[in-house]
Order: sequence, then C-alpha cells, then structure tokens
Amino acid sequence: MKIYLAGPLGFSESGRAFHKDSVIAEIVRLGHTPLDPWALTDPAKIAAVQRLPYGETRRDAWRALNKEIGANNAAAIRQCDLVFAVLDGIDVDSGTAAEIGYAFGQGKPILGYRSDFRLSADNEGARVNLQVEYFILENGGTIIDKIGDMAAALTKTLRAV
Repeated sequence: MKIYLAGPLGFSESGRAFHKDSVIAEIVRLGHTPLDPWALTDPAKIAAVQRLPYGETRRDAWRALNKEIGANNAAAIRQCDLVFAVLDGIDVDSGTAAEIGYAFGQGKPILGYRSDFRLSADNEGARVNLQVEYFILENGGTIIDKIGDMAAALTKTLRAV
C-alpha cells in the first residue's frame, strides 16, 4: 500500500529525525511504501532558492518552486491508498489540514497521529480541530497516539473503507 505522509515534521531537525527514524521506518517495516512529500521535490532546487539573497529574485523563485511542490504533493495524494497525518502542535499545521481536506475530497482514508498531550480542539468533544477530525473519522480513519499502534490502526481503517 502507498501511504502519503502529511505533516510538518520536515521543518525542523528533530522533526526530520522522528519522521525518518520512526514514521517512515514503521511504514516500511509494515511492508508499505511511504510517499514522502519532503522527498518529492528535488532538494537541490530547494537549496538553490534558499541560497538566494533576500529580495525579489528569491521571492519569485519561491513562488515558482511552491507551485511545483504543491503539484507534487497533490499528485502523490491522488496516487496514494491512504494518508498518514501528523496532528501534533498547538493546532494542526495548516498545510497538513489542507492535505487532509484534499485527501478527504479524493475519498482517501486518513490515519491521524497525535502524540502531543496539549489541548488543541475546538471543544472537549474533539482531540483536534473538529473539521480536521471529522475528515479523518468520516472516511473510516482513526487517530492514534503511539507509532506502535500504527499496524492495528491501519488494519482497522482499511476494514472500514
């Protein structure tokens, strides 16, 4: 099964380590193929834009590359069998929320992961933003709080669809 990895973990050094050593490692261990948005766009292109001096040229380069990154991610969501979404943070990352909404619109099952114990919901009836949670649960998905629960949650989610 191809699993798209939605989440903000690629923005920080510690996040990248957890993404690679825990999330991707567990998906591969379970025999699935990760579709990693942090690896879909040529890193050399990103590094080239980051090296540009602040200003109009850099802004325009980011605009062009942002379009490519967004298109790559959307294509991967369309190609995947399931989305695994990291929901940690004081609020769900806006890009992750967009990917969840897009996946829902594509009829993809979504498995959420929230290990963050801070309160992040609209009210006590939800774990995260109620709309994000709705999209996950409505397509037969669930939200786990331990990477070690992924295998059982994948089985449960796939039975529900």
